[in-house]
Amino acid sequence: MQKQEILRARNVLVYTGGMAGTQVPLVVERDVDGFYVVECPVFEGCYTQGKTLDEALTNIREAIALALKEKKDAALLRRDLCAKLP
Repeated sequence: MQKQEILRARNVLVYTGGMAGTQVPLVVERDVDGFYVVECPVFEGCYTQGKTLDEALTNIREAIALALKEKKDAALLRRDLCAKLP
């Protein structure tokens, strides 16, 4: 098995809700099949891939947006549940 080639670590602008312009760290690698694999270490399990670097970066933006929405939804649910407790 060939070692993955690490291309670069870079920041990407994420445009979601109130987080417009927020930068998050990304790790971009190219796998043995030539696909670009992108991970955002800020969010557990937040990674994706693409045939091109542009496609992979577009996909990670979507994955980050979903991770942010999930965190927001979980916080709202906790708040609502706590408000209903005696």
